[in-house]
Amino acid sequence: MLTDVKEKLIELKEKVTSLGDLLNLKDKRKRIGELEQESSKPDLWQDRGKAQKILSELKELERIVGEWEGLRSQCEDLLTLTEASLKEEDESIEKEINEELKGLEEKVSALELTTLLSGDYDKNNAILSINAGAGGTDAQDWAQILLRMYSRWAEGRGFHLEIPEVSYGEEAGIKSATIIVNGMYAYGWLKTEKGIHRLVRISPFSAEGKRHTSFASIDVIPEVTEEVEVKINSSDLRIDTFRASGPGGQHVNKTDSAVRITHIPTGTVAQSQSDRSQHANRDAAMKILKARLYEMMLKERKERIEELRGEFKEIAWGNQIRSYVFHPYTMVKDHRTGVETSNVQKVIDGGIDLFIESYLRRIK
Repeated sequence: MLTDVKEKLIELKEKVTSLGDLLNLKDKRKRIGELEQESSKPDLWQDRGKAQKILSELKELERIVGEWEGLRSQCEDLLTLTEASLKEEDESIEKEINEELKGLEEKVSALELTTLLSGDYDKNNAILSINAGAGGTDAQDWAQILLRMYSRWAEGRGFHLEIPEVSYGEEAGIKSATIIVNGMYAYGWLKTEKGIHRLVRISPFSAEGKRHTSFASIDVIPEVTEEVEVKINSSDLRIDTFRASGPGGQHVNKTDSAVRITHIPTGTVAQSQSDRSQHANRDAAMKILKARLYEMMLKERKERIEELRGEFKEIAWGNQIRSYVFHPYTMVKDHRTGVETSNVQKVIDGGIDLFIESYLRRIK
C-alpha cells in the first residue's frame, strides 16, 4: 500500500536528517572549503605526498557530503511522488516506488557505516602487512594473492597505494609485503581485516593434485599523523642500504637504493625498496618505523590494545578469521560474523566490502 510506503519514506527522511548530524556535515563542508583553497595553490605539487593527502581527503569528504545531499533529495522527490499518487488515487506506479524505496534504504544503510568510523585513528592512512604462514610455496603464493586483493580494493575506493617493501619467495609468491594505503578512513575500513586468512585449494605446485591448506596473516596499524610526536633518537637507528631485487633474482635497479632502518633499542625494523631514489625509500621506511614504534608505545601504556592490533595468534590452523575455499566447492566465509559468499573470484578481485561492513556493524 502507498500509505505504508509514505510512512517508510517519512521515517527514512528523518533518518537521513539524523545522519547529517552524526556526520558533522557543517564541519565537513568547512573543511572542504579549506582543502579547495589548498588544492588551488600553484605550488601544490612541489610536495607530492602532501598534495596527494590533500586531494584524497577532499575527494572523500566530497563523496560523503555528496552522498548525503543526494539521498536527502531522492527521499524528498520520492515522497512527493508518493503523495501525488495517493492524492490522485493512482497506484499504477506502486511497484516502481517500492523498488526505488528499497534502493534508497540500501544507500542510507551504506552511508550509515561511515558514522561507525569514529575511532581515534579511523581517519588515518593504513599500513597493512602481509606475512605468509604455514604452507610453504602455496602460502607464499596465497600471500601474493592477498596483496593483489587489497591493492584492487584500495584502487577501487580511489585510495593511493604505496608498496614500499616486498620479500619474494624462492619459487613463487611473496614471503611478506607492506602496503601503505593513503586515503581518508583507510585505517577505519582496513582494521577489520587483521587476522589469519586461510586458503583451501588444489595446489598448483603439487603434481599429485591434492587439496592444500595455506595461511597468511594480515596486520593493520594506523599511519602516525604529523600531530603525533614520536621521539626517535638518530643514535638509536641503524640504517642499511642494499640493492632491491625482484622475483627470480632480477634487480629492480643497479644501485643500492633500498633502505632498511632498525630501531636498535626495540629491534623494530622497517624497510622500503619500491623507489629508485634512496631518499624516497628512507622517507617511506621512517614512516613505517614511526607508526610501529607508536603502536608499541601504546601497547606499553596498555591503551587501546585491542583496537590497534589485537591478540597475536600463530599463523596456522584454528586461528583464522576468514576461510577462502576454492575446492571442492567455492566459498569465502568470515568466521567472526558468519557472512559468506560463493563468489570467490569477486572477493579476490577486491570485493571484500560485505565482510568489512558486516564486521563494523557487529562491533558497533
